[in-house]
Amino acid sequence: MKLPLAAGTPGAVLEIRGPRSYVSAFFSRLPAIRVEWLAILASLFFSLSCNYLFFAAALANRDWSSPSSWLFGAGLFVSITALQAIGLLVLLNRWTSKPLLTVLFLVTAAATYYMNKYTVFFNTEMVRNILRTDVKEASELFSFNFCVHMLVFGILPSVLVWKLRLRTTPLRRAIPIRLLYIVGAIVVAAGSTMLIFQDFSSLMRNQKEVRFLITPSNYLFSLSRVVAADTAQANTPRIKISDDAKLAAGWGGRTKPMLFVLVVGETTRAANWGLNGYEHQTTPQLSKLDVVNFPHATSCGTNTEVSVPCMFSIYGRHDYDEAKIRGHESLLHIIDKVGINTVWRDNQSGCKGVCDGLEEQMLGASKDPKLCDGERCLDEIMLENMDGVIQKAKNGNLFVVMHQLGNHGPAYYRRYPAAMRTFTPTCDTSDLSKCTREQITNSYDNGVLYTDHFLAKTIAFLKTQSDSYDTAMLYLSDHGESLGERGIYLHGLPYSIAPKEQTEVPMVMWMSSGFASSFGVNKDCMQRRAGNAVSQDNLFHSILGMLQIESKYYDKALDMTAGCRI
Repeated sequence: MKLPLAAGTPGAVLEIRGPRSYVSAFFSRLPAIRVEWLAILASLFFSLSCNYLFFAAALANRDWSSPSSWLFGAGLFVSITALQAIGLLVLLNRWTSKPLLTVLFLVTAAATYYMNKYTVFFNTEMVRNILRTDVKEASELFSFNFCVHMLVFGILPSVLVWKLRLRTTPLRRAIPIRLLYIVGAIVVAAGSTMLIFQDFSSLMRNQKEVRFLITPSNYLFSLSRVVAADTAQANTPRIKISDDAKLAAGWGGRTKPMLFVLVVGETTRAANWGLNGYEHQTTPQLSKLDVVNFPHATSCGTNTEVSVPCMFSIYGRHDYDEAKIRGHESLLHIIDKVGINTVWRDNQSGCKGVCDGLEEQMLGASKDPKLCDGERCLDEIMLENMDGVIQKAKNGNLFVVMHQLGNHGPAYYRRYPAAMRTFTPTCDTSDLSKCTREQITNSYDNGVLYTDHFLAKTIAFLKTQSDSYDTAMLYLSDHGESLGERGIYLHGLPYSIAPKEQTEVPMVMWMSSGFASSFGVNKDCMQRRAGNAVSQDNLFHSILGMLQIESKYYDKALDMTAGCRI
């Protein structure tokens, strides 16, 4: 804006600049920067502001009175910075620098927020889990603190990069200069690593998971592996495991069709399961029913993307191979192949490929005003219209999987109706940093209480069908949850270092007297053996054995009902 000057200076004006003008003037006076130096500065920014968890883990329990610890810390910092600079020097040029760094700054800011807040490791499993997360689930993770973090560590660095002027160099000179910088970075990385090689190799050998804390290399490396694996799988049909499956001879003498409900729980941990002796009675309704509780059950993974495909697979945790698990048919394809109608009812994020080619009903977007709030539905939505599902079964035999929303965090307070707000005070926000451990645990326990109600209601429904069907239900949670123990929240840690809160899960079975008699399952025997250790690896073989389905993939040693069948 311009204003006239004082009298006596005709025609002169005074220019008043706004803040934007001063910022522009400041950057216009800065010399143009080489892309190579921009890459080095960006890698320094990442090392200084985005790798707190990595350095904290790598340098933990060291003797800082010893010069070797300081040498190791300095060498590690220089090595990580140089290695990340090499990648940027390869990727950045005058055209890609600004947009690519903007993406890296924004994604890295989001990644480090959740890493620091919830101790997240960005391995391939976590990246795959994030890519499969739906918009509703992701929106629950946003908070004011997240926005502030994004502003400081994502938006501001991006604005700064766009304000900088890049120095241009003729191609014939730019190529040898770039190669010189890359070689220099390689020499620095190699030299600093050799100085600390013994300690560094020990760290990478004994704590392999810490490499998934080096940001942004962690998620970039994992993302590339996920994309490569998914691309290869997309072009390869699933390997059949159902061709030889058939119903055993015992089916010939049965007088009723079968109705079996498998409830796949979400984020419920064994430690807070009332039937396991937890101090809060979170399973009051199940405790009054004739159920078999398995107090020592463990999961295959620590997130849904791993556990759900794994529990329906012939491989399981004992022979875990992600590519094979995703490349083969699942338990459900065998059940469907033998003529048992198979339906997947979902109140979350889908079947993760285990029901490909089978009927999948996504119910999370239902409009029932009693059970849905416009964004999410309570799990009882999966019991709606079950009569219609039963009537559609061609031969009456029906196997239904219900995939819960369950206790998916951090918005635990949204996982149960107001009537289930039994344990107080509660944490009524998805920003767990604003709540005490007691409030978080109470909200989580109220969600477990609602799962107890949902399972009891499912059993009640099956009882109404017992005159016409042999009915049974099996409940198994996909993974557990950390509620602040050792400063860890949510789930998804690498299995090798995951705490028991994330791997120990509840498991419960109920069967009608007709089902037990028809399929020859001794319930008293099951009760006596329920205290044995079981895992999601048992699901595949126990279902085949219990439903009398013959398959060459059946392993009696993993059938937890084998010793209790008449």
